[in-house]
Amino acid sequence: MGDDFGRYRGTESRIPQWLRRRPRKSAGGSALEGDAAGREALLVAVAEAGMPIAPAAHPVGYRCSCDRIGCPTPARHPISFAWQTQSTTDRAQVERWARNQPEANFITATGMIHDVLDVPLEAGSRALERLLDEGVEVGPVADSGGDRMLFFTATRGTPEDEDEWWPCELDCHPETMDEHPGLRWHCRGSYVLVPPARLPGDLAVTWLRGPEHPLPDPLTLLEILTDACARYAGENGELDPHAVAWPLGR
Repeated sequence: MGDDFGRYRGTESRIPQWLRRRPRKSAGGSALEGDAAGREALLVAVAEAGMPIAPAAHPVGYRCSCDRIGCPTPARHPISFAWQTQSTTDRAQVERWARNQPEANFITATGMIHDVLDVPLEAGSRALERLLDEGVEVGPVADSGGDRMLFFTATRGTPEDEDEWWPCELDCHPETMDEHPGLRWHCRGSYVLVPPARLPGDLAVTWLRGPEHPLPDPLTLLEILTDACARYAGENGELDPHAVAWPLGR
């Protein structure tokens, strides 16, 4: 990969250090202060970048902290059904959540300030290298659990007039995730886990490029991401390139 990508990978190795090990416990059973402070700083940075967040479930071993038996998305969903209205960028509230819920993950609600283009990790890695090589402005990027890559972009709009909203067949919502094996566009009514987050099996959601990077127009990334998804599918014979690049049933 190019020098730029290597530099960002280096940044990744420095930022989420608390995620690369299980937090050691103090006598009282809570994470050590340094780990908690680093986590809080990362969450505050997300909020200060304008991305609203809300508390989410967290892993308990290989299970989810929620009460649902056989949770289909362990540690990947909000705690409250009111997550859309609860999501905030208020620093004081984010700090309270971080301190009072030390194990919680956080989601960021998309479609208000930002969207997220969500692709298979291998396709995303290739696309990111190509975007940087071509000098395309890329915003924050996260590795989500070692199998997906999240590209944070500006939202394509939340118009006051509903008729001005233009739907896209890539639009993804929590209940339609299985219909989007390739590129997912998280916009209005959707969310993603925001780094730093822990997943069952010692997996994590970590920044490859942090929230300090400006959010780009999603259309500047879409063609290269779609092409990378199609190529990825073509190299995996069991996958349909059309379905992976675009939603099923298109």
